[in-house]
This record gives sequence, structure tokens and C-alpha cells, in this order.
Amino acid sequence: MMKAFFKFCFWIAGWNVVGRRPTEVKKYILIVAPHTSNWDFFIGVAARSISGLRSDYLAKDSLFKIPVVGWFMRMVGGHPVDRSKRTNMVDQVVDLYNSKEEFVITITPEGTRSYNPNWKTGFYRIAHKANIPIVMVAFDYSKKQVIYNEPMYPTGDLEKDIEEIKAYYRTIPGKYPELGVV
Repeated sequence: MMKAFFKFCFWIAGWNVVGRRPTEVKKYILIVAPHTSNWDFFIGVAARSISGLRSDYLAKDSLFKIPVVGWFMRMVGGHPVDRSKRTNMVDQVVDLYNSKEEFVITITPEGTRSYNPNWKTGFYRIAHKANIPIVMVAFDYSKKQVIYNEPMYPTGDLEKDIEEIKAYYRTIPGKYPELGVV
């Protein structure tokens, strides 16, 4: 039912999904960029449903404290993260991957909708430690496309791999291109 609803919404808005979610791997980390607007969340939830993807995600804990918003975010797979404290979040998420047969979590590497040249690298460290691939998904607002890329495994060279990932995302205009990847 939800899939049909979101397909209809995408059709009305002129959006489509390009590529496909990986089916050959059962565990991966999905990163979405550029993250420049609150609309990204709704587009992501719709694309996830259209693609038949079951994915959890991490978001700042303050969003979960708003009664109706928090309930909704949990209902669609959200897990609150307290960004004011230093925790072993990477190890906790790696343990989740190791305890499940199938698991996908979605992360926005910028960590914010504002311009941020210094990405959070937790997604990379999780993928490397859990020996799972990273799947890059882009929201191209100029073409109204949600684009799935092929899975890539981290090489262990964080700086090189992050630069390759950023190079791809630099070619994708978000809703507010001036806030995108540099």
C-alpha cells in the first residue's frame, strides 16, 4: 500500500529512482548526499519504500524528543544519537551488523543540512570494521532522481576513499547546491 502511495507521489512530483538497491549483498551501509534540505528525509523515505528497501537510520536525538515527530521517526526506522557525547557508536553499529543476517543503515555523511566540508567518517569506519560495502545514493534535484550506485568496499585508506566518494557527490546538485559537497 505505501509503495503504491509513494510511487504515485513520485509520479506527481516528477521524481524517479535510477539504478536499484543491492540484492546480492544482505548487509551494507547506505550513504546519502548531498543532504541540503529537510525534503531529503521525505524523498528518502519514499525512495526506500519504492525500492523495497528495509533500512534503519541514525538521527540527532533532539528530533526524537518531539512527541509526534519522535514517534514517526522511530516508526520509519530511526535510532536517536546523542551527538553531544563521545560514545563508541561505531562499535555499537558494527555489533548490530555482526548480530544480524540482513541489515542496512542509512547515514548522511555531512551530518547536517548546512555546508560541512568535514564529513563525519563513522560510516566509513563502520563499513571497514564490519567488512561490508558502502552504497552511495544521491538525490539529484536538477533531474529529480534518486540514484543508487553499485556497492564499494572500503580499502582501508580513509582519506583516499572519502575523496573518491566526495568526488562523485560533487557532481550531484542537492536542493540547495551551494550547501553541497566541496
